[in-house]
Amino acid sequence: MSAISDHVLGILDRLGEDPTREGLQKTPERVERALRELTAGYHLEVDATTFDAEGANQMVCQWNIPTYSLCEHHILPFVGVTHIGYIPKERIVGLSKFKRIVDMYARRLQIQERMTRQICDFLEEALSPRGVMVVVEAEHFCMTMRGVQAPGTLTTTSAVTGDFADRAEGSREEFLILLNRSRKESR
Repeated sequence: MSAISDHVLGILDRLGEDPTREGLQKTPERVERALRELTAGYHLEVDATTFDAEGANQMVCQWNIPTYSLCEHHILPFVGVTHIGYIPKERIVGLSKFKRIVDMYARRLQIQERMTRQICDFLEEALSPRGVMVVVEAEHFCMTMRGVQAPGTLTTTSAVTGDFADRAEGSREEFLILLNRSRKESR
């Protein structure tokens, strides 16, 4: 048994459970494996290989990227979707990188506000685009299952750079119109 499993065993005991009963015998190891999987982002590195944009200078968007993280305050999940848009200048990135970038930051003990900014900053640094916009919508189980117990409450955060920040009535508005259209189509 590792130190994490030992601690889980102690937690079960302190909660008044019998860690030797059949249903809990392997729980400490299962909890450790789950925590390692859910925090694998600390060890992920995304290959930020970019490609010549070949004149592409229009907005590139990806909607509804599944996002799973653990709230650093309660170590309870927050679950939702991430939407990413960027306007290329000279470089573009492979589309599969968006999910990998999201996971690199989401698979950590996290707060949604910081995670949103980290995703945006990574793309800004890797691409030097005309602008980046990231919107994350998530339900936090620390609000759903405990505390105020408000199931279905979504928290939305955004981070913007470049044209999305400077031309709010242009690029940002276009992104939000496309996002709303995507939401309607996915219902």
